[in-house]
Amino acid sequence: MTTTAPPASERDASGRQLLGSTAEGRPVPSAWQRARGRLDLEDPFIGWSAAIGLTLLAFFLRLWKLGSPKEFEFDETYYAKDAWSLINQGYVHDYVSDANDKILAGTTTGLWKDTPSMIVHPEVGKWLIGLGEKAFGMDPFGWRIASAIVGSLMVLVMVRLARRVTGSTALGLVAGVLLMFDGLQFVLSRLALLDIFLAFFTLCAVACLVNDRDWSRSRMAALVPERIDDPASWGPVRALLWRPWLLAAGVCFGLACGTKWTAIYPLAAFGVLLVAWSAGARRSFGVRHAWLKALVADGLPAFGYLVVVGFVVYLATWTGWLMHAGAYEQHLSSTQYTQFVAEQGCQGESLQAELDPEKRWPTADDYDRSGPGTILTNLESLWHYHHDVYIFHTHFLNCATHTYASQPSGWLFLNRPVGVAADTGIQPGTRGCEAPAGSDCLRQVLLIGTPALWWGGCLALLYAVLMWAGARDWRFGLAVVGVASTWLPWLLYADRPIFLYYIIVSLPFLVLALTLTIGRMIGSDEGATRRRTIGVIAGGTFVVLVIANFAWFWPIYTNGLLTHSEWLDRIWFSRWV
Repeated sequence: MTTTAPPASERDASGRQLLGSTAEGRPVPSAWQRARGRLDLEDPFIGWSAAIGLTLLAFFLRLWKLGSPKEFEFDETYYAKDAWSLINQGYVHDYVSDANDKILAGTTTGLWKDTPSMIVHPEVGKWLIGLGEKAFGMDPFGWRIASAIVGSLMVLVMVRLARRVTGSTALGLVAGVLLMFDGLQFVLSRLALLDIFLAFFTLCAVACLVNDRDWSRSRMAALVPERIDDPASWGPVRALLWRPWLLAAGVCFGLACGTKWTAIYPLAAFGVLLVAWSAGARRSFGVRHAWLKALVADGLPAFGYLVVVGFVVYLATWTGWLMHAGAYEQHLSSTQYTQFVAEQGCQGESLQAELDPEKRWPTADDYDRSGPGTILTNLESLWHYHHDVYIFHTHFLNCATHTYASQPSGWLFLNRPVGVAADTGIQPGTRGCEAPAGSDCLRQVLLIGTPALWWGGCLALLYAVLMWAGARDWRFGLAVVGVASTWLPWLLYADRPIFLYYIIVSLPFLVLALTLTIGRMIGSDEGATRRRTIGVIAGGTFVVLVIANFAWFWPIYTNGLLTHSEWLDRIWFSRWV
């Protein structure tokens, strides 16, 4: 292998080629310097201790009166009971009609029937909710504690991801603060819904991919001591087959898909982005036709790590179902979802006319089987079950309506929040209400993001698109791909009831766009300069504004007591009612 000697002005002190100069006129480091320098960040003790401290603060806020209100809020009525059944009985059982009242009264026996329940989401999130119930009891605190823990850990991962991407502990903490004080993330961290787990595992998977980007480039720099000048060379291949961070990303994506199927979209999008990163890395070391070679040398192993490993993890999350497949085959193999083979419009009567209760899964008549063939048969039954669930999501809910349904095109602007709990009509002089005569008080829990963060994030996202396309800054591309892959697919399902809080998976990438934008405002100049001073003031003002906005909405995030007038001061648009 030989190298081409560039002019002295284009080489660093060690003789390696530079890539030109920055906008400020400083020379761009060589591929080797950049690859090795990505892992040399600021003091790790300060970085980790600050991140953990912020996470503990987030956890404290999310624990505040976590068991209030003492009721099933919104879809908690499904997931809390499903989780209890999973953790105690191995699979989800159907329940009696007055189960909610009995559970809130402290009863956990005599609530479940012997038949399985038709659940329409995978089971990872419900297993985690069930662990909280197992540890703390079947009450609101018990079924919400897992969400509080995971929501707090999201702050930790956000800090570490932003710190790695920016190389700055301060900017990492800015990202953590923004995520911590978002109302949508905060409220979901205090509810037994699935979306906070989906957002957490997706964020973890992307953080692992970014770590792999740095790890693989550092490894490549160590393996390639000088610029490749052989047009037939592929660069390192076998030495880069072992990718521990890709393995971790595959596990996280498997858990994300095991929470909700929508994780498959960011899995696909970031898989493509991973190949683009690999092609850029190989090209920077002198590999010709880098895209094609990266697609084979890096894309195929990445498919194994992300898709194959993710699928194995996903399948493992259905272990409880597989162990009780016979119950599902016996009782749920001729559901309405199985028979619904064509879209029938909005007339339930025409749908019912298509049902044939005699038609069942092919495996249904063998539910009492035994022997080694049981595993394959159970897997086949699980496939039929998945088909039923897919039909439910893509056809059965078409044309249905819901009070809090919203169009995904407006989610980034917080077009329609979700009221998950409300206690209205509290009269003056009762239950602490101090409203003036002729008015009343109320309590509410509203699923809505912090407006200042989301509206500012929309502007930062537009800036990220420009920086990715114009300046080709991969970090902004990370934010753009993250938001696009977790938000745009919902436009395909706008004709069924879907809700604002589904956008929670996009939030970390919106926060990353904001953090990178603040970083650009501050600049990289050392010392006190005019630009840096203005950037720090502008960025700091925005962060303070987000915190103040969160504090203003605190009562409607935490079921606080408000007079009707105070409540209207926080309901800025008629669509928020």
